[in-house]
Amino acid sequence: MTDNSPAHSHTSSEISARAVARPLVPVLWLVLMASPVAAANNATVLILDDIGTALDTTAATASWLATVFALVLAVATPLQAALMRHRGRRTVLFTSATLVAVGTLIVLFSPWLPLAVAGRATQAAGGAGLNVLAIALAGSARRIGAISAGMGLFGAVSPLIGTQLADVLSWRVALSMLAITLIAVPVVSRRAAPGAAGTDRFDTWGALLVAVLSGSVVLVASNPLPALAATTVSIIWLIIHTRRRPDGYVPVTTIRSVGFQTATGLTLALSAGYFTLLFVIPQLLIARAHWTKDAAATGQLVAMVLASLATLGFTSIAARFSRKNVRIALVAAGTVAVLAAVLASAPLLLLAGIFLALFAATSANATQVIVATAAVPEQQKPTAIGLFTLLYLLGGAIGPALASATVL
Repeated sequence: MTDNSPAHSHTSSEISARAVARPLVPVLWLVLMASPVAAANNATVLILDDIGTALDTTAATASWLATVFALVLAVATPLQAALMRHRGRRTVLFTSATLVAVGTLIVLFSPWLPLAVAGRATQAAGGAGLNVLAIALAGSARRIGAISAGMGLFGAVSPLIGTQLADVLSWRVALSMLAITLIAVPVVSRRAAPGAAGTDRFDTWGALLVAVLSGSVVLVASNPLPALAATTVSIIWLIIHTRRRPDGYVPVTTIRSVGFQTATGLTLALSAGYFTLLFVIPQLLIARAHWTKDAAATGQLVAMVLASLATLGFTSIAARFSRKNVRIALVAAGTVAVLAAVLASAPLLLLAGIFLALFAATSANATQVIVATAAVPEQQKPTAIGLFTLLYLLGGAIGPALASATVL
């Protein structure tokens, strides 16, 4: 029998009022919350020599500030997604903001490289949560595309801003750009619904195995044999573990989905290509075209801004094309980008390489997440998004490692 009592009607009206009172968070605030992660990731591109000199080490050793940031950003992303599933959005928001603030203070005042690396890791863990939360609050492919384009723009300007901050103030200030994200936290806190917290038990072993696997993959470029051994062992244990806990940290139904496998594999490859060329192209402009560091930074900035705008335009119309045609366009762009870096000496062609690499990676991040989660059960979609984003960001950790092994 239907309950038409006044109490029931009053409760329903209160729920409706709360729903109306919490519209979607304006996308510009989500962009501001997520995009500084890209700036923090890319800020080291042109100042590794300066950091190495300041800390009495080499540029290759200083590149750990980039590699560890990107690795922790990748590994912490599904962890933050799991935290949001278990504790709700507000916990992720405030925990992540605290991590960003603490990590930034460590970077600003650390006298030693290992402690600075720890600060960067703390920053990255917080940035991952704010990034995951922004995607969760986006609500549509177009708004995700805007966030992805914003990350491209922030990532584009950060190498040049990083060099200027390092020259005028300090490299420590350049590595503190992630703190910009804290501006959006109060607004998002007021506008975002808290979200429901889950009651299922957290899969600690699954999370640990994913972290070990991610780290070992990143280390393949610098320490091939031990890293490959660790990768193999962690994959075997992860397979065994997922059979024991098919609905755990890595749901079997998700990773067995052909759509998920194809979308994540493509995105990982394009992401690794972009983040490698992000560090390589400036060095090639200096070595092959005899550009100065500032000229290389400015040229790359222009190319990356244009690529971010191209991403914004492409993702807004990508739904009109078939999945196959979208993927063909992304693969073509990524392939030409790598060929330009390998073969070209002309500055325009090298800049075209970073343009195409960024366009391919960010467009894949925005379009393929929809494909990756399309066949996944509704209750596992947040987990699938977290794992997809992990693989995209893992490219950001592989890239500096590859660049360090090749040109740094």
